[in-house]
Amino acid sequence: MNSLEHKEKEVAEIVQQSAQTTHTENVENEPVAAPEEQPTEDVPANDGASAPATKESILAQFQDLLAGQVSDIREQADQLKTQFYRIANQEKEALRKQLEEAQEDYMPIVDEIEQNFRQLWNVYKERRAEENARKEAELQQNLLRKENIIEQIKACATSETADVSADMKRVKELQAEWKTIGKVPPTQETAINKQYAEYLDKFYDLAQIDHALREYDFKINLEKKTALCEQAENLQEEENVVDAFRALQGLHDEWKNIGPVAREVRDAIWERFKAASTVINKKHQDFFDQLHGMEEENHQKKLAIIEKLKAVDLTTLTNNKLWDEATELFTTLQTEWRTIGFAPKKVNQQIYEEYRTLCDKFFQAKADFYKDLKAGLATNLEKKRELLRQAEEWKNSEAWKEATDKFVNLQKQWKEVGPVARKYSDDIWKQFSEACDHFFAQKKAANQGQYATEKANLETKRVLLAEIEAIEVTTKEETLDALHALVAKYNAVGFVPFRDKDKLQKQFRAATDRIYDALHVEARNRRMDAFSKSVEGKDEQALNNDRRRLLRQYDALQAEIKTAENNILFFSGNSKKGNKLVEDMERKIQQQRNQLAEIEKRINLIDSKL
Repeated sequence: MNSLEHKEKEVAEIVQQSAQTTHTENVENEPVAAPEEQPTEDVPANDGASAPATKESILAQFQDLLAGQVSDIREQADQLKTQFYRIANQEKEALRKQLEEAQEDYMPIVDEIEQNFRQLWNVYKERRAEENARKEAELQQNLLRKENIIEQIKACATSETADVSADMKRVKELQAEWKTIGKVPPTQETAINKQYAEYLDKFYDLAQIDHALREYDFKINLEKKTALCEQAENLQEEENVVDAFRALQGLHDEWKNIGPVAREVRDAIWERFKAASTVINKKHQDFFDQLHGMEEENHQKKLAIIEKLKAVDLTTLTNNKLWDEATELFTTLQTEWRTIGFAPKKVNQQIYEEYRTLCDKFFQAKADFYKDLKAGLATNLEKKRELLRQAEEWKNSEAWKEATDKFVNLQKQWKEVGPVARKYSDDIWKQFSEACDHFFAQKKAANQGQYATEKANLETKRVLLAEIEAIEVTTKEETLDALHALVAKYNAVGFVPFRDKDKLQKQFRAATDRIYDALHVEARNRRMDAFSKSVEGKDEQALNNDRRRLLRQYDALQAEIKTAENNILFFSGNSKKGNKLVEDMERKIQQQRNQLAEIEKRINLIDSKL
């Protein structure tokens, strides 16, 4: 193989290698896109019905932040620090004013929470300093690596005995390595890129590569840069201008890593890419100009919401319904607030804090209301439990009248007691109503049995009454013995139905009066005689019941006599009418005294039996 064929083979290998990699041209005049502008709202994360921020809660948030990467939390850390010292200063100022009003000297106090915060902040600063130092060291390391690559390319470009094939392969490897190296210090970036492009150009010029190889390399680079121009032009159709702007930054990074193109098309391809970039940058700027206008509109909307929140008078919310309606209003306004974008940065934090304060005040008042309501419900629950206890105690009682009055009173008190908590309401009412139902069911059953007994007693008394009516009056002693025997049996029979009581009693008196009249016995003696026979055979409990009843009658009659005796003193005896009234009253008093004496005899009779 002659030298010409060998040279052609080397060129073919270089062309094949060039198809797999590229080199970088001078990008000193490329446009630098404007930094992305993102609106931020410096607000706490807990937007809702939560408690106001405190030093303790801020300290806890800061501890949670330190669990992450310090490089990601700088803005949040600064916000928490501002909030913490605003609260701490407010507390110190309040203490100072309080001591001034009390005419006491102000002495700074040791705030343990603030000390803890400072310690955490020092830890954060140390970690951030370490992170910054690490990043700076990484930038310096990248700079050293790139300077080393430039020195190697420089050596290839300035060597007088360069081996084109070997050097070209090495330069391509250095170009590939250059792309893998990260950023360098910003102050060195332009200079290092300029040096890199300069020595690449010198290397390619010095190497005197075959024109076909260089043209092929330019062609590949032109195709890549044309593709970037097309992508940048397509980004003009992207509706999200922020996404388009970010994508453009990536295209610029790719552009910097593509090698040079032929000089005759270098300016044209650059102008095309620059023009597409300008369109995207203009849309990005217009977007944020429009955004600022929308922020002012959002400001007015948020002010309107705050006015609606202020209009709610908490003192008028006195029951569940009113609180539910107010809560629905607040919830609706909070939802609306979240749908509204940012207000201008200079007022955004201030207006948010005013909104947050109104919400916190409302939900705190609501919590206090339901706390008091819960206490009232607990008191009502204790009252109803006591009524339930009494109902359980009385539900099996057979003292029907007394127990009935008791249950009626318990039910009345139950209605007067206010509501209890819903989780207890149904259960305690069920127990109380079951106790009431149990008693009245027992009473009903007893009354039904009693009615059957009373009907039987009625028939028995009618038979005895017929026998009394059939007595023939003979001698006084025989006749009274027969009468007393039947009367004793008659009185020993129990109660009869209430509707038949008076009629039967009238028939009984008529039958006994017939005999007493025939025997010429006085009415008073008849009554005493009848009472004496009625107590025959009664047990001790029945006798005690009769005695208590007679004592009540005795006391009531004594009170009536005393009242009548007092009233008689107010009447004058000077007129005939007055005298007549006094005589009537005296006659009535005498009758009541006679009744009193008769009751006393009955009581004495019962005492003799006990």
